[in-house]
Amino acid sequence: MPAGLLAEQWAAAGVARGDTLLLHSSIKRTLLASRRAGRTISPADVLDSFLEALGPEGTLLLPLFNFDFANGGPFDIRHTPSQMGALTEAGRLHPHAVRTGHPIYSFAVIGAQSVRFRTVDNASGYAEDSPFGILRAMNGAIAVLDLDDQNSMTFYHHVEEVKRVPYRYFKDFTGLYTGWDGVVATKTYTLYVRDLDHGVVTNVNPAGELMWQHGLYHGSRPGVGCGLRTIRSSDMFDFVSSLIDGSRALGTLYSIETTA
Repeated sequence: MPAGLLAEQWAAAGVARGDTLLLHSSIKRTLLASRRAGRTISPADVLDSFLEALGPEGTLLLPLFNFDFANGGPFDIRHTPSQMGALTEAGRLHPHAVRTGHPIYSFAVIGAQSVRFRTVDNASGYAEDSPFGILRAMNGAIAVLDLDDQNSMTFYHHVEEVKRVPYRYFKDFTGLYTGWDGVVATKTYTLYVRDLDHGVVTNVNPAGELMWQHGLYHGSRPGVGCGLRTIRSSDMFDFVSSLIDGSRALGTLYSIETTA
């Protein structure tokens, strides 16, 4: 399946030319569908199809999340790989990609607005000055390919941090950090983590279903059609904020796991 045909599918699911788009993805089904159609494509080809759908004025953000730093491992902004799948690694290795600085929640940014992310080195993973916050300030969109909300939509945690929900708290992580200049330093970064001591379990699929019901998601559900859905980041922020403000976070964004 040529990149152009894929680009048409993405456009039909809401990927707009000139937009700024954060993409979460599982490309296994896309690759299999292409193979069945008689053409073998690579993750780099899928990446090109999204860039084609966005056009030269568009910008693509890909999560390069890697949790080794949170477990005491080192981070090298030049070389530490993404743990978010083959498409994101293709993005990291793209010759025009910019990588943001948080050692756990970094992003590859490709396209017209990548310069806005070149010096982003947010201390807290989901903060207003993080790529999540910048995306919202730009009224960008979020797309998810063949994943449910639970396994993709980190933007929920951006809303939770901005709203300072009581079931999460700030936790520092310190480790060895290698910058673009090759200099190694000990640095500290922060995440707004769930309160494990009180049994908090992330459970956002109910909120995702509500967004489908309210017509905020556009495109296809995971495993259906092209498998891609899109949503405006501002719409998602406002809707998730309404759940939090309306005391509806329990049961839609998280649950409590009790021990016997």
